[in-house]
Amino acid sequence: MRILVVDDEESILVPLEFLLKKAGHEVALARTGKEALRLLEEGSFDLMVLDLMLPDLDGFAILEGLPQGKRPKVLVLTARGREADRAKALALGAEAFMAKPFGIGELLAQVERLLERA
Repeated sequence: MRILVVDDEESILVPLEFLLKKAGHEVALARTGKEALRLLEEGSFDLMVLDLMLPDLDGFAILEGLPQGKRPKVLVLTARGREADRAKALALGAEAFMAKPFGIGELLAQVERLLERA
């Protein structure tokens, strides 16, 4: 399965890339919202792991700008854990929401659960 990880923190990107590849997935990385939208336009992904706080666009703008017909499942992974943020992300189409810091086991279980539905 193809997964796009969108986060500006190397301390998140590098371990996630390693773990997801080890689990047998093809992984692409985006460090900005604009880079994520470009990658989504160029190819299709089964899942996107999305941070809400990015240097250029926030994750809500990315959710709103997802290309029609090529929309991946979305797991929001962010330090913004307020109920209002969760509600907004889910209303914009995210299938799951996890707050940082997170457990690796829980994250991988969420990824596999969402990919089963893809």
